[in-house]
Amino acid sequence: MARHQTSTPENRSVRLLKVGEQVRHVISDLLTRQMVHDDVLTAHSVSVTEVRMSPDLRHATVFVKPLLGEDEEIVLKALRTNIAFFQKEVAGKLKLKYAAKIKFLPDESFDEASRIDALLADPRVRRDIDEHGDEQGDGE
Repeated sequence: MARHQTSTPENRSVRLLKVGEQVRHVISDLLTRQMVHDDVLTAHSVSVTEVRMSPDLRHATVFVKPLLGEDEEIVLKALRTNIAFFQKEVAGKLKLKYAAKIKFLPDESFDEASRIDALLADPRVRRDIDEHGDEQGDGE
């Protein structure tokens, strides 16, 4: 007898992560192999850092970062110009029920990490961190 697997939020979220990762691989592969006929994308190395899928798998938000963050707006414009190509390729390779609508956004996580590193390097913060570390060491 076949087991009927119920759909739980946990299963759905795992599915979203898996499909998002598959979309990320397809787009990364297209960019790496320079299959997009665009001079801007050919001239720049672009990292696809994350893809977030909507719960119905009809929308994919693709976070990208050009190498060293150079010409980010120009690269984003080139990616957005070629959205139809990316959607067609992703739909053809993944064979999903619906072709996901793709939206490219800049990945701000690197900038946020740099900002946090700068805050932690501040002498006032460093002093507070060192003081808390000494207090914990004395109590043992």
